[in-house]
Amino acid sequence: MNSIPEQALVQQHKGITKTKLAKRIFFIILGGILMGVGIEEFLVPNKILDGGIVGISIILSHLTGWRLGLFIFVLNIPFFFIGYKQIGKTFALSTLLGITVLSLTTSFLHDWPVFTEDILLATVFGGIVLGAGVGIVIRYGGSLDGTEILAILANRRLPFSVGEVIMFFNIFIFGTAGFVFGWDRAMYSILAYFIAFKTIDIVIAGLDESKAAWIISDQHKQIGEAILARLGRGVTYLIGEGAYTGDDKKVIFCVITRLEEAKLKSIVEELDETAFLAVGNIAEVRGGRFKKRNIH
Repeated sequence: MNSIPEQALVQQHKGITKTKLAKRIFFIILGGILMGVGIEEFLVPNKILDGGIVGISIILSHLTGWRLGLFIFVLNIPFFFIGYKQIGKTFALSTLLGITVLSLTTSFLHDWPVFTEDILLATVFGGIVLGAGVGIVIRYGGSLDGTEILAILANRRLPFSVGEVIMFFNIFIFGTAGFVFGWDRAMYSILAYFIAFKTIDIVIAGLDESKAAWIISDQHKQIGEAILARLGRGVTYLIGEGAYTGDDKKVIFCVITRLEEAKLKSIVEELDETAFLAVGNIAEVRGGRFKKRNIH
């Protein structure tokens, strides 16, 4: 599985405490185990693939009869050394730990009874479990597939984004799966990959993912007060000017969570149906008074 933002890969952790280090190790191990369960208990028994190096490993394991964990570990080793030199020691060691746990988990579970032989259930729940595992490892500074490292290095030399390089790589893998396992299994593999991709987003960002909202309205004062009273969120009034009319405009800016987006829209529509509202995702919030106030 591979959908890591580049900034997550190159992040360096300085002065890490023993508690944080122990927490990181625990969650990387947990993520590796979860991905192993998703692969060996749901996907592989039903001939469904993941993307990246894991997908290649599944194909090679099927063709040779050798253990999947062996291919996952061996094929990722070169990327560990590349990541160590090009991206950083912390990320490389975290990745090595995750890949080792993943390889051992798939080997341990190889002969266990599978959870389901229903192809659709295996696709859905395999994608969810796998995505949860990958998301946890990414969130704590590692990776479970060397394709991301390859994509970052290629991005520095080619006119393609990291995501585009990974997409091209996976198109080749799923196309190969069509010849090896059949085209129905290739399509199920794409579905599992999509489900895992969405699960990774949720795990990394969490249900409290932050969003920024900009509101332009003649009723800016009432809307701002309602957001403060009903959502418990602070607002900032910005001064703007309409390019077409030249009129002065007050722009309301506030930061909310994903779960509060629907309520914000309801407040704006209730007070001014003609108001301009734009909502966008933001990666991180620091400082200020983002912490929610108590609503009485």
